[in-house]
Amino acid sequence: METPTKAVQTLAVAEDEADLRLDRWFKRHFPEVGHGLLERLLRTGQIRVAGKRAKSNQRLESGQSIRVPPLGDPAPAGARPQPARSSFRVSDADARALLDAVLYKDDDVLVLNKPAGLAVQGGTSLERHLDGMLDVLTLGAPERPRLVHRLDKDTSGVLLLGRSATAAARLAAAFRSRAARKCYWALVVGVPRYPEGRIDAPLAKMAGRLPGHKGGDKGAVDEEEGLHAGTYYRIVDRALKKAAWLELEPRTGRTHQLRAHCALLGNPIQGDGKYGGQEAYLAGQGVSRKLHLHARAIKVPHPRGGLIHVIAPLPPHMEASFDFFGFDPASAGEPFEAFAEEAP
Repeated sequence: METPTKAVQTLAVAEDEADLRLDRWFKRHFPEVGHGLLERLLRTGQIRVAGKRAKSNQRLESGQSIRVPPLGDPAPAGARPQPARSSFRVSDADARALLDAVLYKDDDVLVLNKPAGLAVQGGTSLERHLDGMLDVLTLGAPERPRLVHRLDKDTSGVLLLGRSATAAARLAAAFRSRAARKCYWALVVGVPRYPEGRIDAPLAKMAGRLPGHKGGDKGAVDEEEGLHAGTYYRIVDRALKKAAWLELEPRTGRTHQLRAHCALLGNPIQGDGKYGGQEAYLAGQGVSRKLHLHARAIKVPHPRGGLIHVIAPLPPHMEASFDFFGFDPASAGEPFEAFAEEAP
């Protein structure tokens, strides 16, 4: 039986979809396509990745193009296939919180101030996540917004979304080429020996252990098999020898890179028991035990030209801790001024 007529499309792999299997990418974007049909389309060369034939178990790379042949009934003019949607109902409180979290919006881009504690995507036994709530953020656009990158569940701050497949692909390409820059703030236990520097330590998933590591998804230093990971840091302020406020700029995007690098520095991020064990918790009233890592700002080329530069205010628990130590957010200066714009 022939597939109903519909235009061939070329979609780009988003940054957060890197290392995803091709069959799982299709299940996410085209849940109506069964395994048998997918294998037939692959076998006959109708689906191609980066212009080449592919297999269902092939691992994808961020920014790769995927040729998608006609798959079903014709879609409305200009429509594109939408990512798979979660079946859970978005509460009125969650919907209001998401709308309040919008920091920037235009025809192509949305930037959110993601709250700490909200997962970006679903997982085992995890039903409440941002990806399942994106219908709330359509805001009159013809397409559902798409995630361009990820933040850890317990990390707050700037999160970029494309309001169309084309915009998302161009934004993902900016991340892939490392034209996008991200600035983070962290409260760490103790004070680094040097006021500023660069941490270069290759990271791999589950390839080794740092002191205090527990099980689960994590990145670890692995000199033999790890991928290059570089992070610039500087001390913005300190509380004697007890704690320090760091500004961080990752020049690569490895799993839990900043958390692993701060632990390697000997100054785990406050609340990060996964990487710092019990040493990652400051004693004293006024200091929350939540993770103190915040994506403060992003600077990325706009899909239509120019630059987007967005800054996110601190989450309540970090604001309270900053008040406790007498740290003034205004004293940090403009994001990205401390570190030179150079090759990763």
